This record gives sequence, C-alpha cells and structure tokens, in this order.
Amino acid sequence: MHDEHDCSPAQPDPWHALRQLTPARIALGRAGTSLPTRAQLDFQYAHAQARDAVHLPLDAAAMGQLLREQGHQVLDLHSAAPDRHTYLQRPDLGRRLDAASGEQLDAWAAEHPEGYDLALVLADGLSSLAVERHGPLMVERIAELAGAEGWRLAPVSVVRQSRVALADEVAQRLKAKMVVILIGERPGLSSPDSLGLYFTYAPRVGLTDAARNCISNVRLEGMSYAMASHTLLYLMRQAWQRQLSGVNLKDEAQVPVLDGPAARVGNFLLPE
Repeated sequence: MHDEHDCSPAQPDPWHALRQLTPARIALGRAGTSLPTRAQLDFQYAHAQARDAVHLPLDAAAMGQLLREQGHQVLDLHSAAPDRHTYLQRPDLGRRLDAASGEQLDAWAAEHPEGYDLALVLADGLSSLAVERHGPLMVERIAELAGAEGWRLAPVSVVRQSRVALADEVAQRLKAKMVVILIGERPGLSSPDSLGLYFTYAPRVGLTDAARNCISNVRLEGMSYAMASHTLLYLMRQAWQRQLSGVNLKDEAQVPVLDGPAARVGNFLLPE
C-alpha cells in the first residue's frame, strides 16, 4: 500500500548511463513544455562554438611555423575569395587560387620541374579550429607514410578561404600525382573541430567530387589519427597501383584489432 508520507528518493534516471556514451542530445527531459534550463544553455553554448568555428580566422603564420619546425617546406596561399564574407557567399571563389598564389606555385614548379608524388594541402574550410587542432599532427603522420612508401612529397600548402576542390589546382600546378587536402568540415553542434581528408589521384582543375575519396570526422572524439592514416594509406596504395580514385576506388582497408585470434579483420559489409 502506497504511503503518502514516503520521502524516499525518486527513481534513478535510466538514461543517465547512456548519456555518458554519446555526445548526442538524448533524453534531455523537460520543464513544462520546454527544455530544462541546463539543456537549453548547453544547446546555446554548442551553437555558439559552431558559429565561432566558422568565423574564426586561420592563423596561417603560426601554422606555417609549426610545420617548418616539423621539417616541412611551406607555401602560404590564398583562394580567390578575398575575405570570409565573400568565401561564405561565393563557394566558387574558394575553389580557385588567387593570382598571386598561382604565380607563386608556378614559380616553385619552374624551379622543381621533376614534380612530386604527393601534395598535402592544409585549408581552413568551414572550421579553422579543426585544422589548427588536428592538421599538423595528421601531416606528420601522412609524411611518415609517404616516406616509407618512397613517395616524393611536395611542400605543404597552407591555404586560407579554401574549398575542397582548390587542392586540385595546387597539385596540378606543382605537378603532383596525388593530393590530400586536410580541411575543416562544417561544424556540428557536438563537433566544432571535425577534420576532413579528401584524396585525389591525377588531380586537375575541373574534377568533381566523384573523383575524390573522403575520410570524415577526424578528431579525438571521432575517427582517430591512427585509423584515418591507416585508411588513407590503403587508398593511396590502391590509387598508385590502379591509377584512379573516387567512386571507382572503394575503401576495403583491413581494420587493425588490438586482440583476438586474428591480427586483422575485414570490412564486415563486404562478402567473404
């Protein structure tokens, strides 16, 4: 029989344990017809972080200095979008270099006519925060992989106000056989610092997204640096052998495991 004077604590929230496993906004509760104050404030904070990530300017000078300390040559470039407002309004301008950057690359290529096997491009995209946090660390890993494969690496290009397709022009001017652009992805409400890697074989101006392979959500809470590097190396090796990339090059990389009877397991989506 229910005791109306029972003062025992309320039942524990069964969703609490699940909320610790994901940044997704689940089981937020309610206050009347609205969200509780804490959930509403958390949402506003996340929205502000995402907005700031879009508008925060890339510190290209600091980025270049860090890359040089890692031992890389660096090219400081800019797209045809002169400022952030234009960049957001005119995606087409973000896909091409400005005149000065084009001339800089042409001059470099004239001094190094032998060309390169791989070009790396660091670009602000829609989140300079992502590039500053994860870009140099990923460049270091990719450079190590390229060195182990014996691939000749171009100077690292740091580009402001850039879209993904701009990497094709950089690589074409440098006479690079492959290119990887590391670019800030559109921020989400739980991921303002998500880095995307886009890989292209035989890059040239005018290619569509069908010619590229994408590795997305590279960050500490998403895809790890190790897994992104592992996947990228597979794609580059396959592209080098088959001379293609994009929709015709599927990600069938073997996934490394830490324990178990087998050292590696395959993609579970593919037939045996």
